[in-house]
Amino acid sequence: MSGFYELNATRINGESVSMNDFEGKVVLVVNTASECGFTPQYQGLQDLFAKYEEQGLVILGFPCNQFGGQEPGENADIAQACQINYGVSFPMFAKVDVNGPDSHEVFTFLKKALPGLMGQKIKWNFTKFLIGRDGKPIRRYAPTKTPQAIEKDIERALRR
Repeated sequence: MSGFYELNATRINGESVSMNDFEGKVVLVVNTASECGFTPQYQGLQDLFAKYEEQGLVILGFPCNQFGGQEPGENADIAQACQINYGVSFPMFAKVDVNGPDSHEVFTFLKKALPGLMGQKIKWNFTKFLIGRDGKPIRRYAPTKTPQAIEKDIERALRR
């Protein structure tokens, strides 16, 4: 299995990004959706990002339409909705699959490193993965776990 820093993804604006760009940072990867009951978590994620960005936190949002068709828009629409509704300034990526044969490599890696209740599957939108400054996955969080509820874990990871 390759390491987190060896993976790549495409930003929501079409720019290719290496996860190596985030080396030395604490990373929170989240699969997101704009029309989900958990969508208000965008605000909590943005609040965490604003509070801890200067200490080394980065949040990576990956829109996904695999759960109830709750992310039907195109990338430009998603970016605009995130900015207008929640002031999202953390990096957002192009819409991806997180399960199945077309699962994005970031999620394939994270699901293998941190299986959940459903094994190497993601159950729903807003599943979160915390990655340490060394690129090693630390913990996986269910969609029901709010950003505020994981703040202490983020603080601990930032101190390492």
